[in-house]
Amino acid sequence: MKCLLKYQWVKLMRSHLPQGKGVMGSWARLASRAAFRKGTASYCGYSNPVTPGMWSGGIVGLKSILGVRTRKQALEMMDTLSRLGYIKYELDPHTKKLTYLITDWVVECSGEECMDGNVYASNDYGFLCLPRNITQRLADNNYIFEESDAWLDLWCHTVFAEQRNAFSFLAPTIQYDDYGAALTLETLGNRWGWEKTKVWRFFKKYGNVFALYRLPGSYGCLVFNKIYPTQAETVLPTQDKIVRILNEIRICAKGIKKEESDHAYINRLIAWYSKKVISSILSNAEENRVALFSPIIRAYFSQCWNCKNYNYDCKGYYNTPIAEIKKNHIRGPCMPVDITKIAKEIFIYEQ
Repeated sequence: MKCLLKYQWVKLMRSHLPQGKGVMGSWARLASRAAFRKGTASYCGYSNPVTPGMWSGGIVGLKSILGVRTRKQALEMMDTLSRLGYIKYELDPHTKKLTYLITDWVVECSGEECMDGNVYASNDYGFLCLPRNITQRLADNNYIFEESDAWLDLWCHTVFAEQRNAFSFLAPTIQYDDYGAALTLETLGNRWGWEKTKVWRFFKKYGNVFALYRLPGSYGCLVFNKIYPTQAETVLPTQDKIVRILNEIRICAKGIKKEESDHAYINRLIAWYSKKVISSILSNAEENRVALFSPIIRAYFSQCWNCKNYNYDCKGYYNTPIAEIKKNHIRGPCMPVDITKIAKEIFIYEQ
């Protein structure tokens, strides 16, 4: 399925809730156990009427959902979530019955209601729909994120088959806003209230979910979501494939003046020219590292398989005009000294 940036909600599997400590991890556990339709819920021998996004039971059941040991810890977390506007809850001092309601409950994608059976979803089964901006409330309040908060923040900003992000056609990709396809550890640290080293440790710890790919130079990095639900199994792209797509985007943007940092510049190019390179991604053609060069370059580089600078010169990092190629007379034999000179000249030209 497509999961475009304009969509207001994303899917979260109940079998893969946010990991680590934090308020969003607790919120996800509460939401995953709430009623998905209107009806009567049976819990611990008691029957209570519920509506979508609602749960009714006792403190013991609440502690089990939140994964805490004491009543005090459970109520403190409920107070925090209520203060942030994520839930509303009531505790009857006489009957000890506790009821909470998820305020950000999404009902548009639930489909036709099931009229019989349990109104509570089975644990670790199915998926939960949540708004994309569910974590923005924390950032707006300058809240210091914890691990589950950062985990869900990345998940909520996952896009798949987004027209303005060519890399999202390779695998589900993390993107913030229209010009946020390429990320940096500094920007994520500023959003989460973390130091750069802590952000790096987070990605090392949760590399089984979020894969980080570095882009050349100071462009930043790409983050892919390995387990986001799609119609097919997610296969992460190779670094060469990412660099090739990035080069195609840069070729489309030839002549565009850069007036900002490298990171902001590449984000602007990705948003502007992704549509032009998507067709080459979907074609699934066998990758050819020198396809971006003119035929004269291909004839020359086909002879330089044993050259010292093959890995540096033949991957398609440079786009040299025909006039510049003829100027250097590169139709002759493959000489290591000439190769080094040409590589330096091309590098100077590109700079």
